Amino acid sequence: MVTRWRPRVRHPAQMVVAGFAVAIALGTGLLMLPVAKAGAGSASALEALFTSTSAVCVTGLIVVDTPDYWSGFGQTVILALIQVGGLGIMTFSSWLVLLLSHRRMGLKARLTAATETKTLGLGDVRTVVVRVVKVSLLLEAVTAAILTVRLAISYDEPWPRAVWLGVFHAVSAFNNAGFALYSDSLMGFVTDPWICLPIAGAVIAGGLGFPVLFELRRRFRKPRSWSLHTKIVLSASAIFLICGSAFITALEWRNPATLGRLDAPDKLLAGFFQGVMPRTAGFNSVDISQMNPATWLGTDVLMFVGGASAGTAGGIKVTTFAVLFFVIYAEIRGEGAVDIFRRRLPGDIQRQALTVVLLSVAAVAVSTLVFMVFTDFSLDKSLFEVTSAFGTVGLSTGITMGLPGGEQVLLTALMFLGRLGPITIASALALRLRVRMYDLPEERPVIG
Repeated sequence: MVTRWRPRVRHPAQMVVAGFAVAIALGTGLLMLPVAKAGAGSASALEALFTSTSAVCVTGLIVVDTPDYWSGFGQTVILALIQVGGLGIMTFSSWLVLLLSHRRMGLKARLTAATETKTLGLGDVRTVVVRVVKVSLLLEAVTAAILTVRLAISYDEPWPRAVWLGVFHAVSAFNNAGFALYSDSLMGFVTDPWICLPIAGAVIAGGLGFPVLFELRRRFRKPRSWSLHTKIVLSASAIFLICGSAFITALEWRNPATLGRLDAPDKLLAGFFQGVMPRTAGFNSVDISQMNPATWLGTDVLMFVGGASAGTAGGIKVTTFAVLFFVIYAEIRGEGAVDIFRRRLPGDIQRQALTVVLLSVAAVAVSTLVFMVFTDFSLDKSLFEVTSAFGTVGLSTGITMGLPGGEQVLLTALMFLGRLGPITIASALALRLRVRMYDLPEERPVIG
């Protein structure tokens, strides 16, 4: 009797990791086709792999110039990878099944989609998947319409070209990808609010996460009834946006290579735009490589924190940062429990937040050390590039294109890790859940 071998997937997180890996592999294969390259020949395996990973993981770091190196076919592949990666592989595939077959989702499909969308219950997964796709397409369409009209009327772009540019940058913005079809990103539009503000708005919306967008749609006028997650995300996001924009604007105000050459209103616009982008979109309207090292360091912090969970942003997430902040606050006050907005945090949430941060710090620190050992780049540039990759941001000081192959592979792995999250990958690698049926005696070590 011949039995067919079938790989066993023991945890839904494994399906998510496998789905992203398959999408990256398919994207790499498509980008290696000669038709994907603008010039003669075809892209190398590393160029295709890096670009595919950056697109699927909605990062935006590049090793070749997107508008010049890739053909229309190649750019379309990148756009499709961004959309699929931003929605989530399992979310996108589940939506296709619902759209094409009109059947109910099976238990395995619901488990994997729930893992990816951070849905708390299985009964509403189908509704959440459909809403995720609808909200994404709606916000992208609105942003694309504004950009298209502006590019056609004010920049004399032919309407077909304006539509393509509008759609590409709208999808890239909402999915926090940061890919641009201009060699200097958006530096040519630094003083144009009709380009910068819609893109910044799409980045912010994508960075809030789908659960927050859904709840705001239902209960916008009833803030007291908002969930703890929504309150944390909105409060922390507002603080990071305001403080990040003010920080970058203040430090770059007199820098002639960035904001110094602009008048006051344009400085405020450019400062706000660059304060939004570390939420994890890699667009830039000023030259990042010319910023002050202190600005790089502040941007590192913003990129490391990132946006909200269950959305298109990367980083450790603002909820994780907020949880640890309140844990420290409670410990300083000598309180036995951690309370946020009159709600008590469970202990497992605190442990998860601590695990995410420590694993993330380790990944960034080790990768930065590797950069400094095997390249001639300084600490500030190495840390910036590594944090940008891990936070799936895509901002760059300009060194990524010139990195050796080994360091580009390292950034590829960091983008993959940063998009899926240390917890998801750790869960996917676990063969089974272990439940211990006993507790050991308690003893307290000396801390501090």
